[in-house]
Amino acid sequence: MDNGHYSMASAETAAEHERILREIESTDTNCIGPTLRSVYDGQEHGLFMDKLEGRIRNHDREIEKMCNHHFQGFVDSITELLKVRGEAQKLKCQVTETNQKLQNDGKEVELRQCRLQQRNIATTIDKLTHCLPVLEMYSKLQEQMRAKRYYPALRTLEQLEGSCLPQAGSYRFCAIMAENIPRLRTHIRDVSMSDLKDFLESIRKHSDKIGETAMKQAQVQIARDNAVTSQQRSASGRRIRKEVCSGTEVDRNGSNPFSEKDSGILDVEDEEESEIPGAQDLVDFPPVYRCLHIYTVLGARDTFENYYRKQRRKQARLVLQPHSNMHETLEGYRHYFNQIVGFFVVEDHILHTTQGLVNRAYVEELWELALSKTIAALRTHSVLELFKQTLFLWPGYGFPVNQLFDMLLEMRDQYGEILLKKWNQSFRQILDQDNYSPIPVASPEEYQRIEGQFPFQDPELDKMPFPKKLPFSEFVPKVYSQLKEFIYACLKYSEDLHLSSTEIDDMIRKSTNLLLTRTLSHCLQYAIKKKNVGLAELVQIIINTTHLEQSCHYLEEFISNITNVPPDTINATKLYGTSTFKDARHAAEEEIYTNLNQKIDQFLQLADYDWMAAQGGGQASDYLSDLIAFLCSTFAVFTHLPGKVAQTACMSACKHLSTSLLQLLLEADVRQVSMGALQQFNVDVKECEKFARAGPVPGFQGDTLLLAFIDLRQLLDLFTQWDWSTYLADYGRPTCKYLRVNPHTALALLEKMKDTSRKNNMFAQFRKNERDKQKLIDTVVKQLRNLIATNQA
Repeated sequence: MDNGHYSMASAETAAEHERILREIESTDTNCIGPTLRSVYDGQEHGLFMDKLEGRIRNHDREIEKMCNHHFQGFVDSITELLKVRGEAQKLKCQVTETNQKLQNDGKEVELRQCRLQQRNIATTIDKLTHCLPVLEMYSKLQEQMRAKRYYPALRTLEQLEGSCLPQAGSYRFCAIMAENIPRLRTHIRDVSMSDLKDFLESIRKHSDKIGETAMKQAQVQIARDNAVTSQQRSASGRRIRKEVCSGTEVDRNGSNPFSEKDSGILDVEDEEESEIPGAQDLVDFPPVYRCLHIYTVLGARDTFENYYRKQRRKQARLVLQPHSNMHETLEGYRHYFNQIVGFFVVEDHILHTTQGLVNRAYVEELWELALSKTIAALRTHSVLELFKQTLFLWPGYGFPVNQLFDMLLEMRDQYGEILLKKWNQSFRQILDQDNYSPIPVASPEEYQRIEGQFPFQDPELDKMPFPKKLPFSEFVPKVYSQLKEFIYACLKYSEDLHLSSTEIDDMIRKSTNLLLTRTLSHCLQYAIKKKNVGLAELVQIIINTTHLEQSCHYLEEFISNITNVPPDTINATKLYGTSTFKDARHAAEEEIYTNLNQKIDQFLQLADYDWMAAQGGGQASDYLSDLIAFLCSTFAVFTHLPGKVAQTACMSACKHLSTSLLQLLLEADVRQVSMGALQQFNVDVKECEKFARAGPVPGFQGDTLLLAFIDLRQLLDLFTQWDWSTYLADYGRPTCKYLRVNPHTALALLEKMKDTSRKNNMFAQFRKNERDKQKLIDTVVKQLRNLIATNQA
């Protein structure tokens, strides 16, 4: 039993070992652990090892059998592998070489790609460099527009359009920006114009306040000056103060009376010290500056300037229009003047703080308008005198009277300009209404009345019985009276201004000189140069100015009498009346010479010579007879003129007549001249010589006046006497009978007679005397040409 039991156990063990071995052979080495553990856990470990070794020996035997069976193939395979190793070595070298080449070529391709990428990156950066400023600037533009900084926005817009957008390229966002630019400009222009309208409304409302402020500033400044000079009340100290005040006088050429220096509106230091607000504190000026700059950038500066000036002219007319009840109270005048002052203070501020928005001529034009409107509105109420009278009432209103007197003193130049304009109209009216005829005097009373108006002394005229005529016309006493009235007006204005007699005398003399040299001189020139003025009027003007010139020393005495200043005082201003009337007289003389020549030309246009006449007439031509009669009557009027003037006029007329007659004879339209025509022409010249010999104007010595016709006389004598042999033989000698005959002139006239002789008669060639005359003319023509050629050589 035991043996049986043992054999069964051995069989089971062997089967288990066999299973384990198969499992070991077929199982992955990672999973062999549990199998081996089962062997070591059992009791037949040694038996399993024997079994395992047996199995190994069996496998070795099988391997050996297999190796023996496959050995030759293995050897062949090894041999093949050795061969393949050599080829593989060659292949490896080729692959290595090929790889090296590929690596080298790949480096170039990679560099090219890198460069392409780098170029693309650089291009991108460049585009972004140009596009980013556009976007940044457009963003800046939007911020400026939101902040209402329109002028910087317009500058940004200009830079964006001019430089940034063209550099950025043609992108869609650039096109959108370019489309928005005109709309933005229009918006900026409209907004700035709206600001300008608000500004104009503001200064219109504040004109009264600005004018009042300017007056207060002037008072403060004058108060300071008085405080400085209060301890110096002597005459010298007062004279110094006058000189300081005169330093702020208005420019006499018509400049704006409300300058910075005068009003103090623009002086910041004075403004701070006096604590009185200026124009810039009452009115916000930056809008007009911005609008001006914006329209300048937009290229529409002219449009802006015209609009501004047009609107300001409208406002000026409104300001200058006085209220219906203005003259009833002093406050009405103060309000009126404050508005005018305020208007010009603003314009003066604009003039000095802008370049060209308003100019001096524009301000002067408005000032002229203001003067005319103000004078026209206030003349009926005598505003200047009223203003002086109310000075005594102003201390009750808190105004210092002395300073206002000084202000009146500074206004004397403007007042003088007003007077000059008024007297300009008076002089024009006197000259236009004058009849330019000597004044008839029928009685001693009338004679004394004129002597009272004009200082005239003529002993010879005094001896003549009545009725008689004074040499000058009505405008002489009237002009002299107006000169005295002007002097009285200047004296009246200087009253109560606390001026010394010397200062008053100097002021009157300077104003009178302006009246003489500028106003009266221009009026006289106007009377002389105006159309349709006759010779008689010009002669009378010369006589009148001569007597006015002689009366200048009486004006000097008149001024000295009313100012109590002797005329021989040191540094006393002298009157320029003498030079004024001399200039006017010389202008009238020149006009007489010109008019005489024009009249002579008008008569010569009536000349109608028959240049082909067979023989001349026995008497002078009708036109020349009329001309001589006209000259005789004209020179008869010259009896009261200075002798030199009459003689010059007569000689000038005769020379012009002689020259014109010679030109008439030689003009190109006259192609043929017969001997008969020359004879008639000679008769006319003799008539002229008869006129000259008769002495139409006294004072010529001998036959001096005949020398005006000497050229014509010698030329006509040469042709009428046919004395060519004497002319040709004596030509060039000082004693030549025909010294004044020019060979060119003689040749030109002879050519016309030559053509006449040829065409006078178709049968002339069959007449011996005609043939001889033609040969003689041809011979003389040839000799004249040789003479001319010799002299030219």
